[in-house]
Amino acid sequence: MLRLVCLCFLLASSLTAAKNLDIYVIDVEGGKSVLFVSPAGESMLFDVGWPNSTDRIVEAAKAAGLKRIDHLVISHYDTDHVGDVAKLIAAFPVAHVYDHGDAPANPRFPKYAEARNTLPHTALKVGDKLPIQGLDVEVLTAAGQSKKTGKGPRNQACDTAKQAEPRTTDFEDDQSLGLLIRLGKFRMLDLADLEAHNSHDLVCPSNLIGTVGLYNVNVHGQFKGIAPELIAALKAPVMIQANGPRKGADAQTWPVLKAAPGLKDIWQVHTSLNAGQGANPPDDFIANLEPSDGVKWLHISASKDGSFTITNTRNGFQRQYRTPK
Repeated sequence: MLRLVCLCFLLASSLTAAKNLDIYVIDVEGGKSVLFVSPAGESMLFDVGWPNSTDRIVEAAKAAGLKRIDHLVISHYDTDHVGDVAKLIAAFPVAHVYDHGDAPANPRFPKYAEARNTLPHTALKVGDKLPIQGLDVEVLTAAGQSKKTGKGPRNQACDTAKQAEPRTTDFEDDQSLGLLIRLGKFRMLDLADLEAHNSHDLVCPSNLIGTVGLYNVNVHGQFKGIAPELIAALKAPVMIQANGPRKGADAQTWPVLKAAPGLKDIWQVHTSLNAGQGANPPDDFIANLEPSDGVKWLHISASKDGSFTITNTRNGFQRQYRTPK
């Protein structure tokens, strides 16, 4: 009888867990790689970090109980996002690849395309939805274009926030695929390396994104990606900086994020040595402390009711939150 009760408890716990969206912000040393597992069990990997990040991604995928990556999304072709797709495909099965389209003038594109073209492939456009069972994933930006239609409230922050000047030297950043991920009332925004100038158009004069519960800060938290008008429009209670010890989470970024309306906490993948004392969150909110990098990830578990929990896998520290209406 005791075994039966225990078995029933475990099955009930598994069913409850299966209803959640699990998100893993993987430590790829200032690159970007975020793994999503939908309540239906389908997976999406958003970027693959640096070329030497494959083992870390495979470890996270196995920890999530996956046998393959169903949807591999490459936001753009900078090295810290496109990584080594051929190596990843060889190490772990991938079913389908998505990106912003061909870029023959980019010197990093041909090697990536050679690996990509061995698999089914889709070039995404603004307004597309990724076919992930149990999850709504909308493309907000792609190949230099951004969402321009839809109803949204006027963003008062646009009255005082001047649109940042474009940085022509960072052309590929602004080709980024930007995604809005929804599960019921839970909403997360990840615009990859979209810089401040292009972020402006998504929320000014009207906020076409809406509010979110979780915001993966643009460009790893580098200041060139910080648009105060975007941050004000999102009203995100939680922000994550997918930084490295010496890349991202800039000192200038910290006060802008801290001043955001509705903010409760900022989490980071690493202690930012660039930012220095006073511009990092408390240690419990940092997955990897410096100089003792443990290659740990942040784990988010989100429910349809808009609630979500973030766990620091370095020490088991957790916080619970709710997506704003």
